[in-house]
Amino acid sequence: MALPFSFLLSLFVLLLSSTASKAPKDLVHASCAHASYPNVCLRTLSSYSGQANSLRGLAQAAVKVSISRSHKASSFLARLKGHNKRERGALGDCIQQMSESVYELTKTLSELQNLRQGSEFKWHLSNAETWVSAALTYEDTCLDGFREIDAQVRSDVKRAITNVAKVTSNALYLINRLDGSRG
Repeated sequence: MALPFSFLLSLFVLLLSSTASKAPKDLVHASCAHASYPNVCLRTLSSYSGQANSLRGLAQAAVKVSISRSHKASSFLARLKGHNKRERGALGDCIQQMSESVYELTKTLSELQNLRQGSEFKWHLSNAETWVSAALTYEDTCLDGFREIDAQVRSDVKRAITNVAKVTSNALYLINRLDGSRG
């Protein structure tokens, strides 16, 4: 007994659509498996999977997550009240460093969005890697300013900045993967 053509066509479309929707999720899982923070990578990038259907798109999504988290951390830091001049100074410095981090990440995102195959691919990719690395350095420097600060303030800042550093580190990992894939 032969199945009607319309049934076979419907079945084919259903299988094709389920495979297509699964492919971005597979990309996220495969790409995040060896990231510095794989669980954070999976959790933060799974919602971007529909938009990120290539390794470059996934790297861009990771940078966007990092920018968003950096903005949230800056807002959080701005709400903290330093108990003394040293704490207020460290908070002010950290807010400035997070602003610099956002600037570097924004340049990174722009470079990734304009990344094209060709003779300048490695140069543009190197720029992106350098700028996201600079963002990580600003995040680390922010934490350094709190070494001799009250335990509660230090703990609050460390939690916020560590969250940003994890997603930024994952973004760097995904950008580094572009070198082998050529975008």
